[in-house]
Amino acid sequence: MDKILTVTLNPAVDKTYTTQSLKAGHVNRMRTALNIAGGKGVNVTKILRQYGCEVAATGFLGGYTGHFIEEELLRRGAECHFVHVTGETRCNMNILADDGYVTEILEPGPQVSEREKALFLKQYELLLAECRLAVISGSVAGGIEDDIYERLVVTAQDKKVPVYLDSSGESMRKGLLAKPCFIKPNWKELEYLVGHKIADREEIIEAASRLHREGIAKVVVSMGSKGLISVTDCGILYARAGDIKAVNTVGSGDSVVASYAMAEIWGESDEEAILRACAISAANVTTVESACIPMQTAEELMNKMIVERISG
Repeated sequence: MDKILTVTLNPAVDKTYTTQSLKAGHVNRMRTALNIAGGKGVNVTKILRQYGCEVAATGFLGGYTGHFIEEELLRRGAECHFVHVTGETRCNMNILADDGYVTEILEPGPQVSEREKALFLKQYELLLAECRLAVISGSVAGGIEDDIYERLVVTAQDKKVPVYLDSSGESMRKGLLAKPCFIKPNWKELEYLVGHKIADREEIIEAASRLHREGIAKVVVSMGSKGLISVTDCGILYARAGDIKAVNTVGSGDSVVASYAMAEIWGESDEEAILRACAISAANVTTVESACIPMQTAEELMNKMIVERISG
């Protein structure tokens, strides 16, 4: 049983635009527009399906935008077990300017009723019985309590299903209390989790090692163009892809999460996992469409990168 369960409590249609430049207070005409099924867990689902993994996707969807996301995932071969809510799934805007600036405008998402939440929790518990790994990603929709991720991790642990958790803010902090086996904060998110500013790579390693000592089996920190740090029982690793011309960085962190989920299912080593994660994440930024990996580019990058073992 190698099926992966992905959970996205606040999906979105990512409306991605390209333009010469974006000027506040002016009429801005876009050169191109692209509607993309998004939200962190949806992005993970898309990448896992690209690499042939069996995926069951759940969470909340509503309205026309929700239907669009579900159709896109079904087209890619994912199982869809979403709870349909009365509200409309949100749209996010991602504006890519030729001057290198990327502007994101994120909607809050629909309100979820108590009935809809109860339906999801029941669905989630049933799906865990069919899956080897659960990946829970992204923000939470309105009406969902901050402790939802803690509850979902505990429920999975009761069924002996490991959980990969990738979120931010208070829901992520409370989720850590249940000790998911994997987390992937970025630099800023790591600062929030440990409660202080972090100046450099050495302090990132120190903060990630602290979380590992507190019970998180795999702590992977994404540092943008500066690469990845992983802290596990097998030691501390660092990988970087080198200089990549970034077109759209949305979905890069989700690429890392998907890569580690694949590694878990395929039984790969820490070195193989961080190598694949760094390559797929770097390849993701080279295209306008997020979480649509140019696989040849990713393979070429894997052959060029070097993984540094810092300790262990």
